[in-house]
Parts: sequence; structure tokens; C-alpha cells
Amino acid sequence: MTTRGSGGRTPSTASTAGVVTPAPVPLVNIANALTVVRLVLVPVFLVVLFVDDGHSTPWRWAAFAVFAVASLTDTFDGDLARRWGLVTDFGKIADPIADKALTGAALVGLSVLGELAWWVTITIAVRELGVTLLRFWVLRHGVIPASRGGKIKTVLQTLALGLAIMPLPPVVAPAVAVLMVAAVVVTVVTGVDYLVRALRLRARARAA
Repeated sequence: MTTRGSGGRTPSTASTAGVVTPAPVPLVNIANALTVVRLVLVPVFLVVLFVDDGHSTPWRWAAFAVFAVASLTDTFDGDLARRWGLVTDFGKIADPIADKALTGAALVGLSVLGELAWWVTITIAVRELGVTLLRFWVLRHGVIPASRGGKIKTVLQTLALGLAIMPLPPVVAPAVAVLMVAAVVVTVVTGVDYLVRALRLRARARAA
């Protein structure tokens, strides 16, 4: 779950005075398209996950495939937006929403199926919702870049959820549980870190 920054090459045009000014970034671009695809895949993932109450092995593998593809779009859309100068206001808002929607769908879906404790789902959901609200709260003051801890959190969540979605043998369950707990711990710690950085950014902006 990556956050688009303001970096990357931005197309530019020269004004009549010879001053190079940034050209507007088109709303319809590959980065935004991948974000929309991820949003569309969220309900598809849930439908596939609940086929036969989650007991069908082929359908569980299909659910994992949808989850994996959606997670990959999260990796590529932000990278393309920064590298090709395709950062848009739509992307800044839709990208984190798509991330949280996919993670939330996996968490709630697994909990409804009785395969994941609700305290895990609630803890992660509260943190992700809180960070999303904080991001919108400070958006006009600037974008808080993703930290190393945030990237580790994303990897742990994706791996833990991906393994939980797979129809793996019961012997693997303890390892998946340990990975899930690690994801929860890092999720909470990075959430507190994001709160501190958001407060500092807002304080600096107000002081300026």
C-alpha cells in the first residue's frame, strides 16, 4: 500500500516569456487506471472469497490470485506516477482509498469466515482509517512521505493476508499467525509515527 508523492519528472511547456512551466497532468493515465482497477477488484475479490463459504480450494486460490493482482497494481501505480510525472490530485486521494479498501476487504472477509480474529481486523482497520483521515487533514500542507516502517508494514500485511487467503494445510497456521501478529505490531507503531509526523507538519505549516 504505496503513497504517491510529488516527485518524478513532470512534463513542461515553455511560456511566451521563456519561463518553463509545468504542463497539466492528464487525469486519464496509466497510474490512475491501475488505481481504478484495484478499486474494481475489491468487490470481485470478496465475491470469489465467499464462494462455498470459503471452503472451495480452487476458489480460494482464485481469491488469492485476485488479491495478488490487486496488490501488484498498488506497487506499480505509485511508481509509475512518480517516475513519469503522472501525479494527480485524484491519484493522491484514490490511491490510499484503494489500498485501504483492499486490505479492509481481506481482513473483514477472513474474519467473517472465522479464520481471523476480529481484534486483528479492528486494530488494523482503525489504524488505516486514522492514517487516511490524517493524510487528508494535512494534505493542503504537504504530503508525508512513506517511511521505511510503513513499507515494512505494507509488506507484512500483504504477506500475512496473502498466506491467510491461500488454502494452505493446517500445519502452516502457526507461522501465518506469527506473521499476522508481527504485521499488527508494526501497523500500530507506524500509525503512531505517522500521527507524530502529521502533527509536526501541520505545526510547521501554521507557524510559516
